[in-house]
Amino acid sequence: MILQIKPLSPKIGDTIPLPRFATPGSAAMDLYACLDGDVVLPAGARQLLPTGIAIALPGADYVALICARSGLAARHGITMANGVGVIDSDYRGELRVALYNESDTDYTIHDGDRIAQLMVLPVVQPQLQTVAELDETERGTGGFGSTGR
Repeated sequence: MILQIKPLSPKIGDTIPLPRFATPGSAAMDLYACLDGDVVLPAGARQLLPTGIAIALPGADYVALICARSGLAARHGITMANGVGVIDSDYRGELRVALYNESDTDYTIHDGDRIAQLMVLPVVQPQLQTVAELDETERGTGGFGSTGR
């Protein structure tokens, strides 16, 4: 599949890389902050950051997901404010990343910093069928830790 990327800033492809896979085995591409200057993300605060790009997925059978970078979360407490960002196939606006600082320390984001990951996945839009009963399984209705630690 082809993912079309439209640079919205002259810095894209110059001082800020296009999204890219860090290794041949990477499942997601790094996304970079496209900023006019440093942004301080205060402890306990959230901020919407621009990436300077827009994308066009090839059709409704794909979705792009913006996910947290594990290193930012583990080392600095910087996570996604919305868990995962869902980019629908018909969205053509700038990709922006909602970050949240879970730590008790302010964190500075610089122009060109890797701030998230972009993953493209297939989508299945099921037809819904209302039923009186669901089939039985070994697990049944057990949830939230019912299968062990």
